[in-house]
Parts: sequence; structure tokens; C-alpha cells
Amino acid sequence: MTPQREQLEADVLIVGAGPAGLACALHLANLIKKHNEARAKTAGGAQLSPESIYVLEKGREVGAHQLSGAIMNPKALAELVPDYEKSAPLDTPVTDDAAFFFTKNSAYRMPITPPPFRNKGNFVVSLSKLTKWIGGLVEKAGVNLFTQFGGAQLIYEREGVAGVITEDKGLDKNGKPKDNYTPGYELRANVTVLAEGTRGSLTKQLVAAKKLDNINPQSYGIGIKELWDVQPERVQPGFVAHTLGWPVSTDMYGGGWIYGLSNGRLSIGLVIALEYADPQFDPHAAFQTWKTHPFLKQILDGGKLVRYGAKSLPYGGWYAMPRTYVDGALIIGDSASFLDSQRLKGIHLAMKSGMLAAETIFEALLAGDFSATKLSAFPQKVERSYIKEEMWAVRNFHQSFQSGLFGGLLHAGLQFITGGRGLIDPMRAHAGHEAYHKINGRPAPERFHGDGKLTFDRLTDVYHSGTRHEDDQPCHLVVADTNICSTKCLIEYGNPCQYFCPAAVYEIVQEKGAPQLKINAANCVHCKTCDIADPYQIINWVVPEGGGGPNYEGM
Repeated sequence: MTPQREQLEADVLIVGAGPAGLACALHLANLIKKHNEARAKTAGGAQLSPESIYVLEKGREVGAHQLSGAIMNPKALAELVPDYEKSAPLDTPVTDDAAFFFTKNSAYRMPITPPPFRNKGNFVVSLSKLTKWIGGLVEKAGVNLFTQFGGAQLIYEREGVAGVITEDKGLDKNGKPKDNYTPGYELRANVTVLAEGTRGSLTKQLVAAKKLDNINPQSYGIGIKELWDVQPERVQPGFVAHTLGWPVSTDMYGGGWIYGLSNGRLSIGLVIALEYADPQFDPHAAFQTWKTHPFLKQILDGGKLVRYGAKSLPYGGWYAMPRTYVDGALIIGDSASFLDSQRLKGIHLAMKSGMLAAETIFEALLAGDFSATKLSAFPQKVERSYIKEEMWAVRNFHQSFQSGLFGGLLHAGLQFITGGRGLIDPMRAHAGHEAYHKINGRPAPERFHGDGKLTFDRLTDVYHSGTRHEDDQPCHLVVADTNICSTKCLIEYGNPCQYFCPAAVYEIVQEKGAPQLKINAANCVHCKTCDIADPYQIINWVVPEGGGGPNYEGM
């Protein structure tokens, strides 16, 4: 039986309170304010209201699900909030940048830092703190910001999108109503903006339903991060280093970061492209192994782990960007692949995409026209902005590394000389999960356990992510056919979900003498890696009850 849902109407509904969604909301509210002030002086024309802008955030508070390295180029923030330096929580400016090549026991600093690793003028920030600050400005501007609500499904009308239905609350694990059951809201809007981050569940639905894919499938990476307190003299605030090499093999794409923050705090992490051949490769174990390198070990010795997290990134670039508009809807930020795949910088591009979306929506509100034709002004604005300039120069970059590190470096050098073209333009890509080689029954490797001081197992790290979910709710990790997991996948690929998940969500256990998939959904840190990297594409990540998930305070 279809539940009776309360219906709310808005001019604009933004799904996701990350840098893209919040920038969109704040810029649109500012445009409306200027419009209303001008109309008040001339006593003519209809006024708009920022209160008719709704923002949904599935985290328990704004910033709770925000994770990045993070090095931020401030130019989009300077456009959005011109006096940002007075109050924005920018931890420290970059004071020194370096690039290292690691072997197992040595670190070689490159004599000249390659251009993609140069960060002078940028800031080391906590994305969680930054979005929380912008969220306060959004609310102060009169926008309605609702936390602990996720977008569960799109409302389609005619050829386009008419809004979103939020998740039902108070269902038990079998989907039956509990005493606190509340059906999700039906939120209708003239324009719905999908700003869900990488592999957004609604964006995935919309791209598939409307066939919005580009010439390349999206490529993804996983970033695994820890925040440490270390002895202040070990790393200077503003020191930024990136590493290539050990323990990431040359047939894979990945590397590490070491960012010095203020007050002896350190951000470290490893990013790995989710397109490797060995289905039993464990990104979390690789990250923990990376920390045992002498260069890292001497920095971390005597320090303390503060926080842990993981998230996926859209590597695909310009040729993997979906069409970003349909009747009644826009796609922005990481959901739309606005990330510089060479520098792995996306905060400023996400924010700028949100601002350009706001300008498009403002024009649509004035015209009373929310058609795809009217909203197609958004990609045209992107084309004329520095988003196009940055992303076009690296349009073939990530694809170059799908055949290995050294071939990728050769292609990247040629692309640098030719303005991004290289030898092949466009360079095609394959979906990452297609890279797996079958293992055909190869024994499972021994799992990484950690020493509890420098290195940690996944459950210990999950504890440090602040993750929590209501246990008695429907599983938000929907596996289409679990028989494949216990039979075909077990033999052919050794159940990669046990290895690529950085939160120990998936296990193969013995029940009545037979292997069965066990899902520890309460551990999920919302990185979406399972939805991306499953070899059979039978795992569908959907929003759990709002307020669940990690708490990336300070990350």
C-alpha cells in the first residue's frame, strides 16, 4: 500500500549540503536578495523568496559526511563570500610543497615539484568545518536547510523531474513500520539540484533513466584518510607533500598525501584508482602498509590517531561528465564529475558549478521556464568559465594511466605540451570493475591486522570515523542476487567486496557448512565503493535512515 505522504512545495530543492549544494543555495539567495532590493526601489515586478529554497542533507549535521584531503583553491570561495578570510575556518595556508617517490625503505624528493603538485596560494582545510561554516551563512540568508533527510527517489513528471521523496523513517529491518514510523515527505520543486557527491544514488537513477552518459563511463578512485595529532616539530603547518611509488605497484594508479595543519595536527591518506586487476587487492591494507614507510613512521611515532574516513572520487573528467540538465533538474559538483583529475582538486570546481547553477536557476525563476531548453544555459555557463579551462587541459589525463604508471607519465607529458590533447583525443576508458582478472579459486590472502599503534584494522578505523546507524532498519546495501556472491563470485573473483570495502561491511561466513554473504551495514561510511567496484554490478547503495553514517568532525 502506498503511504500517505505530506507534500511540500518549493521553488528550488537542492539534494546535498556539500560545497556544491551550499554554494548553489547561498549564491541563489544572494541573487534573490539583490533582485528584491532592486524591485523595492522601483516598486515594480514580483519578488522572490530565499525561503522557497530547500536544502536536504542526509548527515546528522552539515559537515558530518564531508571528507577530503583537503587542499583548497580559494578562488570560488572568494567569489561566493568576498570577505571570507575574516571568518572562514581556513586552517593554514600552504607554505611548502614537495613530491616524493617511495621505494620500500627510501624516499626521494623530486628536485623540482611537478606543476600538478604545486599549491602555493592554496589552503589546507577541513572540508567538514568549511561546509559547516557555509551552512551557517546559508541559513542566515533565509534558506531552509534540513539535516537528517536523504533523497530516496525522484518524482518524474512528463519528460522531467518534479522533486524528490525523502526516505521513510521508522521501518524495521523487514521493512515493516515500527511505533515511530514516519513516511518520507514528497518535496516538489520547479528545479531539483542533485549535489549528492560521488556516485549519488539519485544521480545514478537519473543518468540511467534519461541516458545522460558521456562517451566514457565514469572512472573512480577511493581515498582513505586518517587525521593524527603528532609532535608539532615533526611537520610544519602548511607543509604539503605527495608521494608516488611504494606500496602502490606500477600497474596501478595511486599515491599518498601528507598535509601539515596547525597545532600539531596531520592529515594523511592514500588514493587508489578503482580499476586494478587483482580483485583481492585491499586499499585499506595498502594505506596501513604505506604508513610503515620510514618517512611516515618517523613523523607518526608517538602520535595519536584522531579520526578516520573514506570516500570515492570521480576521476573520469570532461569526457565522463554526464549531461547535467533535464526538464526540472540540474546535476552539479562531484555528482557531475567536476574534479580536476590531474591535481585531484575539486572543492573550488564544485563550488563554482553550484554558483553557475544558481545563476541558471535565477534566470529560470524570472522567466517562469524550467524546461531543459532553459536549463541548458548551465553547461553553456560552464563552457565559458574556468571550470572548462581547467578540466579541458586534463581531459585525457586519467585515461592515460589505465595501462600503468610509466605509460601514463609519457602520455601526460605529451598532453602537457599539447594543451591536453596528447596522442589520442578523446582517449577512451573502460569501467573500472571490468579490469578485474579472474582468480579461479585462488586461496584468500591473510588479512591485515595492524599493531594498534601505527597501523590499524578496519574495525578500529571505523570506530574512529564516528559511524553509527540505527540497527533495526532495512539494509541500505541492496544486493540483487546473493547467490552470485556465495557461488560464482566466490570462485571467479574471491568476493572483492571483502577487500575493497574500507569499513568491513562485507563478509563471507559459513552457515550450515555453506558460504553466505553477511552485510554489516552499520559499519558503512557511505563511500559508495561497493556500488562502484562490484564485478557484477549487483550492489545498489541507497540512502539509509537520515542521520546515520559517519561523523567526519574536523576532517
